[in-house]
This record gives sequence, structure tokens and C-alpha cells, in this order.
Amino acid sequence: MEDINQITPDTQKTDSIGLFQRLQLIVTTIRYNLKIVFGNKFVYFLIASLVYYLVILGIMLFSGGTQQTEDIYGLLIFPGILIMFYPIVYNIQSDKDARMLEIIFGIPNYRYKVYLVRLLIALLLMAMMIVLLAGIAWLTVVKIPILKVSWQLMYPMIFVGSLAFMLTTLTKNGNATAVILVIIGLFFLFLSDPLRGSKWNVFLNPFNMPGDMNQTIWMTIVRQNRMFLMIGAAVSLLWGLGNLQKREKFV
Repeated sequence: MEDINQITPDTQKTDSIGLFQRLQLIVTTIRYNLKIVFGNKFVYFLIASLVYYLVILGIMLFSGGTQQTEDIYGLLIFPGILIMFYPIVYNIQSDKDARMLEIIFGIPNYRYKVYLVRLLIALLLMAMMIVLLAGIAWLTVVKIPILKVSWQLMYPMIFVGSLAFMLTTLTKNGNATAVILVIIGLFFLFLSDPLRGSKWNVFLNPFNMPGDMNQTIWMTIVRQNRMFLMIGAAVSLLWGLGNLQKREKFV
């Protein structure tokens, strides 16, 4: 019994030191990745998204027309994509330019943690900005359900973000990924009108129910669409993580 009593405090002290070191490592990792996410040209994308949003919101405010929740939902899509565009699309290229790829890929399983943390940071930042912008619309244009609109916007945003992550692991070049993503985005936008009431519409607006459709059917379509987007996001994310296993193609 005396031996156990003598060992227990030392063991607890060692465990507490180990926990502190792990927490310190996590904080350091997050701090480093925040510098990558908010570095370089990110501020330009942030300013562009804000300017675009405020200009269109101003036009809505002074146009004299009646704005609805579906209008604000559609307005928020483009700023949301712009905000998370740079941190995800130029993710790997930033490390390549800084000559950090070899270090990141040299530590077993470290690359997964790094790029997943950055993806999560970009999505959290985008979510907070969408809530903020929705709040501005609530104050100035129309009383919208802020959290509901923001929540619904997260589905296409997570899909687009995961798709961008997968593409950047394929091209390993930010500019190439940006071009491909723009082409895919234009393709989806082109199909948004023909597929306006379809579950296959990536940018389906859940607040814009077609007038000739039953509400129960519409809710089923929206639910299936969200499921489709989450499945697509999961496939894209797993595909991107699988590409990170090919170390020789990156370094």
C-alpha cells in the first residue's frame, strides 16, 4: 500500500505534464495554421466578399421592392464561397512556396491533422461571417431567421469546401484549383435554373418553394438534397485524404 501511495503522485504529475505538453502542441499547431489561413491574400477575398454583399444589400434596400428570406439566402452564397476560397484552394501551395511540404509530409499522419485543422478553421470562419452578414440583413432589409438561414447555407458551403480540398490535393497548385473550381461553379450555376426544384441542384434554395409544389414534397426534396450534399462532401474529403497518402507526388 505504501508503494502505491508513493507512486501515485509521481504518476499523476507525469500525466499532468504530458497533458500540458499536448495542449501546448495543439495551441501551437492552431496558431501556426491560423497564420497560414489568414496570411497572404486572404484579406483581399474577405474585403471582396464584404464589398459585394454590402453593395447588393444596398441595392435591395433602396430598390423599393419587397425582399424575402430566399433573396437573402441567395445573396449569401457568393460571399460565403469567397471567404473560404483562399484558405482551402491555396492551402497546399502556401506550404509548397514556404518549403514546408517536406516537413509536413515527413511526420507520420501529421499532414492529415494539419489540413483537416485548416479546413475546419476555414469553415468555422465562413460560418461566423455568414451569421454576421445574415444579422446585417436582418437589421437593414428583412427580418429573416438568422440561424436557420445560416444552417441551411452550411450544406452547400461544406460541399464546395470539401470539393475544393479534394481538387487542391490533385493539382497541388492554387491557381489550377481556382480555375477548375470556377468552371465547376459556373456549371452548377448554369444548372441551377433548370434544376431549381430538383434535389440534384447544388445551390437549391430551401426557402424558395415552387408555387405548384406540395410543401411535404418540397421538404422531402430539400432533405434529400442535403443528404446528397453531405455524401458528396464526405466522398470528396476522403478522396482528398487518400491523395495525401501519395507522399512522393507532393515532395
